[in-house]
Amino acid sequence: MAKQPKPEYRCTECGWTSAKWVGQCRECRAWGTVEEAAPPPLAQPGQTRSLAPRTSAEPISAVSAEVARARTTGVSELDRVLGGGIVPGAIVLLAGEPGVGKSTLLLDVAARAASDSRARGAGPVLYISGEESASQIRLRAERIGAIDDALLLAAETNLETILGHVDEQDPSLLVIDSIQTIHSSTSDGGIGGVTQVRTVTAQLIAAAKQRNLPVILVGHVTKDGGIAGPRILEHLVDVVCQFEGERHGRLRLLRAVKNRYGPTDEVGCFDLNDTGIVGLPDPSGLFLSNTRADTPGTCITVTLEGRRPMPTEIQSLVAATAGGSPRRTTSGLEHSRVAMMLAVMQARAGVDTSSMDVYVSTVGGARTCEPAADLAMALAMMSAALDRSTRLGLVAFGEVGLTGEIRTTTGVQRRLQEAARLGFTHALVPAVGADSLTPVAGITIIPVSNLGSAARLALTKPVNREMIDEELSSPDK
Repeated sequence: MAKQPKPEYRCTECGWTSAKWVGQCRECRAWGTVEEAAPPPLAQPGQTRSLAPRTSAEPISAVSAEVARARTTGVSELDRVLGGGIVPGAIVLLAGEPGVGKSTLLLDVAARAASDSRARGAGPVLYISGEESASQIRLRAERIGAIDDALLLAAETNLETILGHVDEQDPSLLVIDSIQTIHSSTSDGGIGGVTQVRTVTAQLIAAAKQRNLPVILVGHVTKDGGIAGPRILEHLVDVVCQFEGERHGRLRLLRAVKNRYGPTDEVGCFDLNDTGIVGLPDPSGLFLSNTRADTPGTCITVTLEGRRPMPTEIQSLVAATAGGSPRRTTSGLEHSRVAMMLAVMQARAGVDTSSMDVYVSTVGGARTCEPAADLAMALAMMSAALDRSTRLGLVAFGEVGLTGEIRTTTGVQRRLQEAARLGFTHALVPAVGADSLTPVAGITIIPVSNLGSAARLALTKPVNREMIDEELSSPDK
């Protein structure tokens, strides 16, 4: 008689297995995720039998691609991140911190999609809220101008009731805010628990694929910034988007962490204000200050968010220390990067700030951590320390090494094109690889090899051709 297999217990989060049940997974340390798995069947040679497929295989050239065509959401910045729009049957998970504007964004998307569906003669848009009442959503819709008769609201937390709404209305888009508030009567566990979230998501995916119904789910995040719930939630859905932004700032960034239908290096920019949320095809107005005065302590660079060039103004203030240890305060920049630039400035350029308070910040709540902003950061701090302004119309980008050399960076050509589009006239770029750059109309490319050369060119006004030629011909190049 064949020996019967012993039961096996497996973690639904990470797949860790155990011979007996435990309350906490020994691998990922999650609680309540270890469940009994079906024992593997005994190997019996010759017992495997084939099953008739539901549909026959066909040549790839005969497969219709119309079902997978993306449809615009009416919000261009969201379409940019999704890869042209939302695909029928796709499951999109939008996560973000509380108060960042997830519900406001999706209510605007739902209203625009409802207007488009009504014009095409398609079904309405169904917005399910598990956190707010329909009256509260109506007040927000009035404030942001998201009123449309084809937008249907329902405050539900039961999955079976939600599926009943779907059967009754046959919507063209389903929005659920949020997935952690929905529960199914067919599954154990509390609302928002691992088992409930996994069951609810799996049933919504099955309904969406069967109907070719696009679904947008709102997800909560943990205190560490990760998406709350089981990790398998991110694997089940087709698209995972992260909505980011400072609570007290206007700028919001939308990034695709996972996208089965498009790129994951696109970034959408939004402006959250009192009247709603607005996409920003050109966010330079938020990232650059309004003043055009020749003020010391500022320098502008062009960073890359994914494939998108974005102008960033770095401001610095250097003041005498009132007493005690000098302060180093940053906003939007890495503190360690700023400390390293201060050390390079002192050792390689002779600018000593060891007895000064240094404050460095970006304009408009922009955040950057790429090394390409090193040069602009250093020039802004040197400008403030020496009380010499950088010339208007100048941008700078390049990584600064510990020896003071300016290292090359990625996407220089795209940065130059964006700077020229915004009206800048001069650009300090790394000397390495500058010969291969294609000239850009309206902007003068100035190659620099070290921080000292960059400071002599940037902190002297005006920058003219004689100064550039003299600097490039100097021995320390």
